[in-house]
Amino acid sequence: MDADDWRDLGAEVLAFLLAAECPGCARGGTLLCERCRLQLRPHPVGTRTPGGIPVRAALRYEGVPARCIRRVKEDGMTLLARPLGLALRDLLAAHEPALLVPVPTGRVSFRRRGYRVPELLIRRAGARPERLLRSVRTVGDQRGLGRAQRTRNVAGSMRASAPRGGQDVVIVDDVVTTGATIDEAARALSAAGHRVRGAVALAATPRLDRTSRDTAEMDGDNRGRGD
Repeated sequence: MDADDWRDLGAEVLAFLLAAECPGCARGGTLLCERCRLQLRPHPVGTRTPGGIPVRAALRYEGVPARCIRRVKEDGMTLLARPLGLALRDLLAAHEPALLVPVPTGRVSFRRRGYRVPELLIRRAGARPERLLRSVRTVGDQRGLGRAQRTRNVAGSMRASAPRGGQDVVIVDDVVTTGATIDEAARALSAAGHRVRGAVALAATPRLDRTSRDTAEMDGDNRGRGD
């Protein structure tokens, strides 16, 4: 095991000792009960970002999946990254041999958590994250912002390392809401010479899922429905 693996293991053991109850139903004495574990079976959602990047999300960000993700992101319960990573595994595998590029974690969030959530999920899915993106400025809290506000908030916030001969890449994030962050990641990667083939997220918010369905219904009214 390398240093990152040992650090992840230590964080997971600590998380287990601090909070041994199911995040889905609050049942004590278990990390995740079997009934709630079944709620993490993937039900892929397909959509596009405002910039046209195709996105596939394994789950909807609601109910048990949302509570599990919040426990990973806010409470340090990294043991839950394992069942969440399993939900993500098939979507990541479908993009082989493209490089899996996680959305970068801001400095403040990394100092608070001690780990990068998208990278952790990729590893727990049995894949290898490629850290090609980095944050170059602090981004304000996205919560409560509309689509246009989110786009302005993240504009110019990322930079990508140059490719080795030009490479196909897939962007990976934990939760996608409007797609503004993925669009910014795609901009930075494309500017560095990479070929962005799409994006994968663990979960999509109902807001994004609803927007996707509403757009599809309007397209269907006009023709025969596109993506």
